[in-house]
Parts: sequence; structure tokens; C-alpha cells
Amino acid sequence: MDGVLVSTEIYHFKAWKRLADTLGISIDEAFNENLKGVSRSVCIDLILKHGGVEKTQAEKDALAAKKNAWFLEYVQTEITPANVYPGVIDFLQALKRQGIKTAIGSASKNAPLLIDKLGIRDYFDAIVDGNMITKAKPNPEVFLKGAEMIGVKPSQCVVFEDAISGVEAAKNGGMHCIGVGSEKKLTKADFCIQSFTEMTVERLQML
Repeated sequence: MDGVLVSTEIYHFKAWKRLADTLGISIDEAFNENLKGVSRSVCIDLILKHGGVEKTQAEKDALAAKKNAWFLEYVQTEITPANVYPGVIDFLQALKRQGIKTAIGSASKNAPLLIDKLGIRDYFDAIVDGNMITKAKPNPEVFLKGAEMIGVKPSQCVVFEDAISGVEAAKNGGMHCIGVGSEKKLTKADFCIQSFTEMTVERLQML
């Protein structure tokens, strides 16, 4: 979801950077690439390792809760349907007209809240969020769960992903994958788009 359908990544980055600053750890947008598409606990571990800082599990849990509170603060005050990327709604409407089932697979436990704030819930037949999965990408659990919920074989699924770990998760699950972003970065995707304004149902069916 984040970075694919909607532009919420900046709010995650702002919250992670705010947290890292409290720990005396410096992270930038390049480091933030490692935090995309993975669970909150994995992100905490990556940041602590990057800063050479050790914490107990209880301390890690408290840090994760603090980051989430800051992220939700940004969501409540700044997220609107205007954050949905150009072309997304038109494409989702086209999929609905063709009877093609859709699911959101997100590592975020806040996915349901975001979906409602963005006004896109009715476009999806299933929602898999971080409360329903235990394994982080590149493990394909989130996508396999989504396929199961809409009753579609993995080989008949197409995943849209903007993160390297997400593309790998799709491929590990035996699914096709369209990268959203640079083909130089998302090298394992079947092909890449820069925007959903490039997508049509016909192009999707080519896979």
C-alpha cells in the first residue's frame, strides 16, 4: 500500500527519523529504503544496528509504540484522499468493472485506518495488514494470505510493489510482479511503471 497506492511514506520517515534522533542515531532517506515494506519490529532492529545501539525487547517495544503514536499523529492531521497517487482510482474502477478481484497486502498494522482515511476501502475484496501476519517480506506470507482470502491461485496474481523486499516476496510466492518505481532498483519485477496512469486492464492481462 504505502508507496504504491498512496504517498504515506514521508510520514513513516518523519516518525522514524524523529525516533532515531531521540536515540542519537542519524538516518537519511537512503537508509529509509531499508525500512520500506517491513514490520515495525524489523525497522527498530535495523535502526538500532545502524547506530550501534542495544536495547532490551521491552525497550524496543516501547520505541515501536512511540514511533507508531507519532505516525498516527501525522496521519490524523495530514492524510486525505488527495494522497492517493494519480491514476490509482481510475485503474481500481477499471478492475472492478472487469470483475478482477483485488487485495491490499501491507506490513502496516495501521492499514485499515489509512484505507478509511483515504476513502478507498470499497475498491478491495480483502485487506491483509500487519495484525494478520507474522513473517516480514521478502517472505511471501502477506501476499499468499491475500490470494487465499480472494480465492485466487498465486500464479494468477499480480503484485504491485515499490520495495525490493516486496518484489522478492511476490516472486517467492510464485506471483507476477509489477514494480512501481525505478527498474534499475526493482530488477526482479516483470516490468516497472512510474505511475498508475500507465496501467490498463489490458496491460495487466498480458502477464
